[in-house]
Amino acid sequence: MNKQVITTYLQLPFQFIEEKLVEELQLLLASDWIPHFNKSGYAGTWNSIALYAPDGDQKNIFAFNGSETNIKATPILNNCEYLKEVISTFKCPLLSVRLLKLSPGGFIKPHRDFELGYEDGCFRIHIPILTHSKVTFTLDNHKLEMKPGECWYTNVNYVHSVSNEGLTDRIHLVIDGQRNDWSDDLFFSMVPRESLLQKEQQAYDPETLKRMILELENHSSVGAQDLIQELKRQLGE
Repeated sequence: MNKQVITTYLQLPFQFIEEKLVEELQLLLASDWIPHFNKSGYAGTWNSIALYAPDGDQKNIFAFNGSETNIKATPILNNCEYLKEVISTFKCPLLSVRLLKLSPGGFIKPHRDFELGYEDGCFRIHIPILTHSKVTFTLDNHKLEMKPGECWYTNVNYVHSVSNEGLTDRIHLVIDGQRNDWSDDLFFSMVPRESLLQKEQQAYDPETLKRMILELENHSSVGAQDLIQELKRQLGE
């Protein structure tokens, strides 16, 4: 019997206007970009701005997998009508929306995220705004060539990394959404549902578990605290 193919990435049928994305990005470049919390997970400069976050807190750049509520637009989005239009394309509950900037010479080390694939009831979208040919995004041993304005689903439960070997920033709009009927209709019209919902049996290495705990410690929900205890048990603590 042939092994079921698992869909780890997918280019979605949306094309956003590069010029409008770049124009509104210019309004935000002078804002306070916050360094990514996982200092050991990257080299160089990797910063973020939150566009949707719990209670609209623009300093909260953490990603969520459904354990948080009260997700609101942050004040920084007030003057960005086109970004709001792009985000409204996704007719599902939002879990987080961020701009992620990897500066020249930056490298995000190979890693997995925790329960952020469609099989977990959520999905991550990348929409490149600034990028170039010397950016390398590798997911599950595949190099993805994501161009400005394109829209990509990436299953970040699988090992992925990013390097920026060029002379300019790489900036993506990154949206985490919660699976619903709208997303099912979209995704299952493109690939078999089994290819999106099949869960790979995988063990997380100690460094990944520690990174997950570090991120979850910034959440106050009961679900996050329960998950921290489970991850600590896996670490043998």
